[in-house]
Amino acid sequence: MRKNLFFFTPTMIILLSQTALMLVYMRSWVVLILVLGSFLFVISETDTVNIGAILNFKTINGKVSTIAMKTAVDDVNSDPSILPGRRLSLSFHDANFSGFLSIVGALRYMEIDTVAVIGPQSSVMAHVLSHLANELHVPFLSFTALDPSLSPLQYPYFIQTSPNDLYQMTAIAEMVTYFGYREVTAIFTDDDQFRNSISTLGDLLSERRCKISYKAALTPDTSLSPQNLTNKLLKVRALESRVIIVNTYSKTGLSVFETAKKLGMMKKGYVWIATTWLSTVLDSTGISGNETLFLHGVLTVRPHTPDTEKKREFVTRWKGLSNGSIGLNPYGLYAYDTVWMIAYAVDKFLNEGGNISFSNDSRLKAVKGLNFGALSFFDGGKRVRAKLLETNMTGLTGPFWFNRDQSLVNPSFDVINMVGNQRRVVGYWSNHSGLSIGVPEPLYAKPSNHSSLNQRLGTIIWPGNTKDKPRGWEFSNNGKPLRIGVPLRVSFKKFVTQVNGSHDIHGFSIDVFIAAIKLIPYPVPYEFVKFGDGYKNPSYNDLVHNVAYNVFDAAVGDIAIVTNRTKTVDFTQPYIESGLVVVVPVKKLNSSAWAFMRPFTPLMWAVTGFFFIVVGAVVWILEHRLNDEFRGPPKRQLVTILWFTLSTMFFSHRENTVSTLGRMVLFIWLFVVLIINSSYTASLTSILTVQQLSSPIRGIDSLITTNERIGFQVGSFAENYLKEELNIPQSRLVALGSPEEYATKLSTGIVAAIVDERPYIDLFLSYRCQFQIVGQEFTKSGWGFAFPKESPLAIDMSTAILTLSENGELQKIHDRWLKRESCASQDSNSDSDSDQLQLESFWGLFLIFGIACSIALLLYFGMMLWEFGKHHSDSDTPEESQKTGSGSGSRSVRLQRFLSFADEKEEVSKSKLKRKRERLTVNGAEVDSRNRSNRIQAEVDDEQNVNS
Repeated sequence: MRKNLFFFTPTMIILLSQTALMLVYMRSWVVLILVLGSFLFVISETDTVNIGAILNFKTINGKVSTIAMKTAVDDVNSDPSILPGRRLSLSFHDANFSGFLSIVGALRYMEIDTVAVIGPQSSVMAHVLSHLANELHVPFLSFTALDPSLSPLQYPYFIQTSPNDLYQMTAIAEMVTYFGYREVTAIFTDDDQFRNSISTLGDLLSERRCKISYKAALTPDTSLSPQNLTNKLLKVRALESRVIIVNTYSKTGLSVFETAKKLGMMKKGYVWIATTWLSTVLDSTGISGNETLFLHGVLTVRPHTPDTEKKREFVTRWKGLSNGSIGLNPYGLYAYDTVWMIAYAVDKFLNEGGNISFSNDSRLKAVKGLNFGALSFFDGGKRVRAKLLETNMTGLTGPFWFNRDQSLVNPSFDVINMVGNQRRVVGYWSNHSGLSIGVPEPLYAKPSNHSSLNQRLGTIIWPGNTKDKPRGWEFSNNGKPLRIGVPLRVSFKKFVTQVNGSHDIHGFSIDVFIAAIKLIPYPVPYEFVKFGDGYKNPSYNDLVHNVAYNVFDAAVGDIAIVTNRTKTVDFTQPYIESGLVVVVPVKKLNSSAWAFMRPFTPLMWAVTGFFFIVVGAVVWILEHRLNDEFRGPPKRQLVTILWFTLSTMFFSHRENTVSTLGRMVLFIWLFVVLIINSSYTASLTSILTVQQLSSPIRGIDSLITTNERIGFQVGSFAENYLKEELNIPQSRLVALGSPEEYATKLSTGIVAAIVDERPYIDLFLSYRCQFQIVGQEFTKSGWGFAFPKESPLAIDMSTAILTLSENGELQKIHDRWLKRESCASQDSNSDSDSDQLQLESFWGLFLIFGIACSIALLLYFGMMLWEFGKHHSDSDTPEESQKTGSGSGSRSVRLQRFLSFADEKEEVSKSKLKRKRERLTVNGAEVDSRNRSNRIQAEVDDEQNVNS
């Protein structure tokens, strides 16, 4: 077992001092020197906390980190509150870009009882040395080996002390999304660090419906020749994507941009985004005047550190610490904080009773041939690792502690735009709220918000010195035009046709494509490639599959946009509407002497006649007591009612209405008559002037229920639709290849109907009037041009088609090719019933009129009853009341009186009522005079009796 290190207590020092005095007293000088030497040696061993660092001294981060960590060690040792009575010792090992030397350095540190190692600098070696850390429980901490695949679950003793590359790639992915780009090209050094970061970027872009269209992997710096780099960039230049991500070492990165400048790839239209290697170069060494030329317009990111007083003081100190040899970058700040993090963790470990001790691993002693037994196992490594992850301090980089996933809290980056020799910070990215113009620190106090409306960056100067955002893609300049697949049709050639056996292709679809592509604001070289054998219409599904499999770069023609095709390709905006319809042979209906009866159904005629009678009766009731024109003998009144009713049909009634209720009813009825007359006239006109056709098939529903055979066009999607969606057996389906075959098969009855797309059928019916569409379109779709999935050209072509539609050019092309000729196709139902007016179309009018009549009659009879009661209450005398008696006789008498009253003209009733009231007044006066005479006579008699 190895000797455990321990620390001397004050009691032990007193005992040693007493022993020394005793030896002096005994004049044993030699013994005294030996004892003191041993004491000092033990003291030097026990009060030192050893940590190591594995760096590449010749790199920018190696130079900056070395200065920063030495300064941090000096600051820790000068602070009495940290590791009191002990000294932090940091030793450096130069890996010199060698993986072997990195391993040698790590093994060396495992032999000299090191409590923690800072490094390695590259992720390549981090994957190797993390296994050593796991076995010997010595924590390895790195602020530059930031490979996202270095999982804390697999490598618990490897701790990343600066923002992981997962967050850097997330920032770049959100920038790509913010600018609206869908494809990027990645240039990277092919090692673990950069390869895994690019793989992570691909996953993040995929989540945002973007992708890396091409990965240009570069060999490491030492083996990358200028010619190899040029060849890689030539391949990149030949691609459509103009958004390029550069993730590599600083030396290689600058070579990439210099070569790109020579190849004309730093001009307008390109988007270049560099990872943190470029910001590190800018901060620490700067760039020359020549380098500013090929970096103009480039975007890069830099780890964001808050602007604090502590950071400003260190920046001021840096000039003296570095002697002006190199500038400070954020990784230097993280290096400084990493040393302090170790010091705090070890201090806390010791204060809690921990003991820095090491032991040998018996498993290593069993390995023969190598001296692995010299490697020491850190007994307190597990507790020290726990204290490291519990770190909660504020360093030069701001708040410094870890999340549960062992990542630093609040990762954020500056977004920098290179403009000449200036570095313009155009925004920030934080894991909390995404892209913002302001610094992220105030946003941490607000709820997280990653909505697209909340993402913002400042004005950016792009390559080519323009503020206009590049489109992000363009056609490759490799001299190869787009291969456009065109179906070689043998029927309906107005859509796509080959001119006289030549290579020229024309037609409605072709003209639309040519007109649209002229509106695209960049050159698009293309060539038409015929698809089909020329003997039958090709399969449009096969044509679309060839686009999906990159046999063609696009497909142009009368291609229906249907669901199964959209799964493999992208379509443009439809340039013509389409849908499946049913065509049948029809026969002309013979004219009839009773054709004038056909506009209305029998039920409609019956209801209309009934309401004509109703309106006559209602108006007669309302006008009878007031209007002399509605009075007279019963025969005359009946004739008046019938004449008045029928004359309202032509608005020629001569009888005037006097009552308010009668006028209201007549007004509503005349409105009803107006609607019925107009509808009847229109329907009759259609019946007498338009050819009426009849067929036993009324539409797709009735066609399905029959067992008749159905024709479809060869190559059309109609076949699959009929079989798969409508479950029509294949035995009922007949493939037809031309309009002539359509006409023959329909006329001879071989097929009862044909199902095809509307544009074909419109063209077919334009000169064949013995056939007709029945029913409605039972699918809704359109025709478009097919492009590979996520092709940006599909979007630009859609915009161009919309422009053609808005400016009327699309309609002009349509009329030029598809203008109807001798007879126009027309939609109708299967028989004459389609032109008949149904009661369902007018029941609302009849309901309104019926309600109006009912209300008028109720009001009228209410007023009649009121007047009747008033008349007889005033006119009846007691003798008349006694004559009427009671019971059923009384009711019949009153009913007779009411009917007589209702039949009586209102003026007569009023004059009778007036005369009766006058008679009652006279009779009342006679009674009053008789009563007064009787009272006078009684008074006289009383006086005579008194006198006597």
